[in-house]
Amino acid sequence: MTQLPDLTPDCDNCAALCCIALAFDKGDDFAIDKPAGLPCPHLARHDCTIYDDLTDRGFPGCAAYDCQGAGQRALALHDGISWQDDLERLAPMQETFRHLHRLHRLIGLMETARALPLDAAEEDRWDDLMETLCPDTLTPDGAAALATGPVPGQVHAFLRALAHHI
Repeated sequence: MTQLPDLTPDCDNCAALCCIALAFDKGDDFAIDKPAGLPCPHLARHDCTIYDDLTDRGFPGCAAYDCQGAGQRALALHDGISWQDDLERLAPMQETFRHLHRLHRLIGLMETARALPLDAAEEDRWDDLMETLCPDTLTPDGAAALATGPVPGQVHAFLRALAHHI
């Protein structure tokens, strides 16, 4: 049976990767523009300095953001050593975070699709795709290969093929 990764975000066991890896566009959800790859000006060494007041300070997008567990999993795949303790890890950890976030979103979509009344062939395809998305062991390179290879397209094609259930 396929072991699913934990898709629950755990900011206390993360490395604030979302505060660096993601871009913000100034508007209703973010009070500032911030390009991807640069730290948010509200990020202290390990924590957001306005975390308890995100919405009031103009960052409801941050308050609502859900990395689906990609942050803490990226840290784990990099031996639990944060870029905050070894700056050379920043670029590789950001890449791993982006890849894991994509994979975790796909896993979440597949889990939602599993609630549909799948026929036997659809169940077999679901099992095959989930086994591919959730290998027993995963490395940063393995996450990159999965996220940038044919699997995301295969998952989306499978999900589109389920439209007749809706």
